Amino acid sequence: MNTRRRPTYLADRLAQNVRVRRNRLSLSQEELAVMSGLHRTYVGAVERGERNVSLAILEALATGLDCEVVELVALPKSSRTARHR
Repeated sequence: MNTRRRPTYLADRLAQNVRVRRNRLSLSQEELAVMSGLHRTYVGAVERGERNVSLAILEALATGLDCEVVELVALPKSSRTARHR
């Protein structure tokens, strides 16, 4: 039996935003991990929505990605545009 919990919508959103921002900056997961003070496999797990991250981890990722924490949990721009129509 699979005991892994289903990631939350917020974890999925965080995963997508981290991956998109990292790719835009042309960073590997390992480079982001070093810049954030995290382990490479942890960054990968965040990007797959497998981690329930703490505020400290959110801050570390935001620092590594040179952005604000709120940008990592925000709705993608396409979703925000669709919601306001």
